[in-house]
Amino acid sequence: MDLTFAFLYKFFWAVVLTFPTLILFSIVIAVLGLVVGKKEGWTNFDAIYWAFITALTVGYGDLRPTKKSSRIFALLISVIGIMLFGIVVAITVNTFGSSLQEQLASK
Repeated sequence: MDLTFAFLYKFFWAVVLTFPTLILFSIVIAVLGLVVGKKEGWTNFDAIYWAFITALTVGYGDLRPTKKSSRIFALLISVIGIMLFGIVVAITVNTFGSSLQEQLASK
């Protein structure tokens, strides 16, 4: 149980420290999604939904850009999404590793 609390504590503070970067990437994804949505004639909700599905590299295919400039924005959204979620994965791995190392050192 100590490992869980140590991990959650460190994870929380790592997210707090990187929060400005995480928010910036999320805002850029949303804005680019709105730009694509305007070009494609989608609603704001559909545009933001599509942008984050693209950023997560899920890509359901229910919405897809048809214009060349929109597809270029889709590539940019994907790259930013990979960076965004790469940071979250890096935080998770790092905090778990350091929490586990501390737990093993204390025994």
